[in-house]
Amino acid sequence: MTRMVLILAALILTSVNVALADPAKTGKVTPLFADDAVLQITLTAPFSTLKRNSSLDPTKYAARLDLGGDSPETHPIQISARGKTRRNQDICSFPPLRIRFDAKPQKGSLFKKQRKLKLVTHCRKSTRYEQYYLLEYTAYKLFNEITPQSFNVRLAQISYVDVKNNREVAKRYGFFIEDVDDLARRVGKKEVDFPAITRQQLSADVAEVTLFQYLIGNQDWSVLKNHEGSDCCHNGKLIGADKTANQNIVPIPYDFDYSGLVDTPYAVPPAISRARTVRRRAYRGFCDFNDQTLSAVAKFHTLRANFNAQLNATPGLTKATRKKAQKYLDSFFKDTKDDQSIERKLLKKCR
Repeated sequence: MTRMVLILAALILTSVNVALADPAKTGKVTPLFADDAVLQITLTAPFSTLKRNSSLDPTKYAARLDLGGDSPETHPIQISARGKTRRNQDICSFPPLRIRFDAKPQKGSLFKKQRKLKLVTHCRKSTRYEQYYLLEYTAYKLFNEITPQSFNVRLAQISYVDVKNNREVAKRYGFFIEDVDDLARRVGKKEVDFPAITRQQLSADVAEVTLFQYLIGNQDWSVLKNHEGSDCCHNGKLIGADKTANQNIVPIPYDFDYSGLVDTPYAVPPAISRARTVRRRAYRGFCDFNDQTLSAVAKFHTLRANFNAQLNATPGLTKATRKKAQKYLDSFFKDTKDDQSIERKLLKKCR
């Protein structure tokens, strides 16, 4: 199949996806995620206690969130450690956080319609670790370029103040992740919950998801089940036409710290992989969707400048980090430069 045919197929696929959206059911993005300007946030909480107990303690601690800038806000909140791998103190001395507002923020607040939020933090005190999570933020922004069926994120410069001595324990970039219900409402769908699904239940949109995972070099995911036995899926959520949908289900990926693009020190390839490093890509797309994968490849090539712009727009990245990430993204386009490469790197590797 020639590149021109691929591009035409991508345009057709895009028009179909747009047509499937029901404007009557879609909603606006919430205020928090309607802008990319970096927020100035202060979180005051018993961080010494929270960090010490993060791997074991599900306790919600009373805390306060202060928003700086031209329209300051103060909110009483509950804060707790969340996540799995990053709660392991051998990996991260500072865990990811879950924030829950004591009262629903009112009209005019930046946090209007938010009740609970995930916050991705810097993991360790070293500024080197901040670079990894700025790259993870970038990965979310890359997927936003591909499809609106993706988690919005909002970057913040966060000062963490321990309530016990009113001392700042860290000031680093972090980012908020959109709630899945808000995402689903925004695109006219609902979250669906299953312990596992089959590939026959998936929407053709899965081709863009699996190709995106290849773009960023991520193998730490599943769109069919959760490796730990809980609801589907591993590092992903599912949305459909309604809560009972069992066909045309769209997987929404998250958690990209094990990707080659981010390349955290603790990231390792899955046991089933022959790769020695997460920097080595492995395609895990489904053969049932090879035609859609061809269209997705063409679409990604048309978005190359957008991807580069998103990387360059991420604040806080060092020159060395940006250069390394750019080289990694460029290698994807080398992998998919022609029909022979696409066949060898992707289509023959499908499952």
